[in-house]
Amino acid sequence: MNIDDETTSDVGLEIIRLEVSEEDRQVEGALRPKTLAEFVGQHRVREQLDLILRAALQRGNSADHVLLSGPPGLGKTTLATIVASELGAPIRVTSGPAIQHAGDLAAVLSSLTPGEILFIDEIHRLARPAEEMLYLAMEDYRVDVVVGKGVAANAIGLDLPSFTLIGATTRAGLLPSPLRDRFGFTAHLDFYEADELEQIVHRSAGLLKVEITQDAAVEISKRSRGTPRIANRLLRRVRDYAQVHTSGKVDIDVAKKALALFEIDDRGLDRIDRAILDALINKFGGGPVGLSTLAVAVGEEPETVEDMCEPFLVRIGYLARSARGRIATPSAYQLLGKSVPAQQVLDISE
Repeated sequence: MNIDDETTSDVGLEIIRLEVSEEDRQVEGALRPKTLAEFVGQHRVREQLDLILRAALQRGNSADHVLLSGPPGLGKTTLATIVASELGAPIRVTSGPAIQHAGDLAAVLSSLTPGEILFIDEIHRLARPAEEMLYLAMEDYRVDVVVGKGVAANAIGLDLPSFTLIGATTRAGLLPSPLRDRFGFTAHLDFYEADELEQIVHRSAGLLKVEITQDAAVEISKRSRGTPRIANRLLRRVRDYAQVHTSGKVDIDVAKKALALFEIDDRGLDRIDRAILDALINKFGGGPVGLSTLAVAVGEEPETVEDMCEPFLVRIGYLARSARGRIATPSAYQLLGKSVPAQQVLDISE
């Protein structure tokens, strides 16, 4: 890295900007559990993390670097903040896209305090120079910077305090092996079961001071696509409906009316999901069709379709991926009241 060529910026220190309102950010933060004991679901990951953190505390050392992978909304950021809380350490939050140069990363690393947690969301989107700098920082707690240009250039090694890196990614396969291998612990987060989401809905309702019946909590949880973030979002929208149209209590009738208003069906499919299946079957004969073409057909970005919609549609059996593209399954035809072409069965079996 040459610090004369690159201008370090403070963008790497900014908290991740999500496409949600400030109110939603504050509410989501308030609903997040603060300890592993409060965290619902992901039992094996919790047990493994608990062991690692206890051992680190007993030794008086920083914990091993941790990589958290899985679809969006399953609790990767929450687990990172819990690790910091359990270790009693401060946490620095940034994201891969925010670190455009090695200088950005050097500025972050050099300002860490001993034992601090560095959380990098979307770590698979790190710039290559920053990624290569991270190798040395993770392994030897050191970074090399080059001062000057040409024959006057001079390499200076900077020692870093012991720290714990927590990386989060929705695309673990995009991480290069040298980076992936430097994490001492890798955890994959799975979709939640309905009963786990039900616990989350009840807990969040208590924090939001929302009176909710058991059957309403069940209704919300089964439409939440196995994702706590979606469960909390739907709970807030149902709460809004109950506040405006009823006494404020959320029962099964209120929950169903509110979810129907926001176009969430009893399978958890939303407007975009149904648009994808409709385009796939009615415009492209069930596929196979490429991701970019399908995304254009529904007016969304390919990343939105691939990261937000496809995992759920594949999981519940409405969509299949093949070497030639996306294919609608017989269940998708049944959902839309269509008969399955014979050729479609052959395409899916390939």
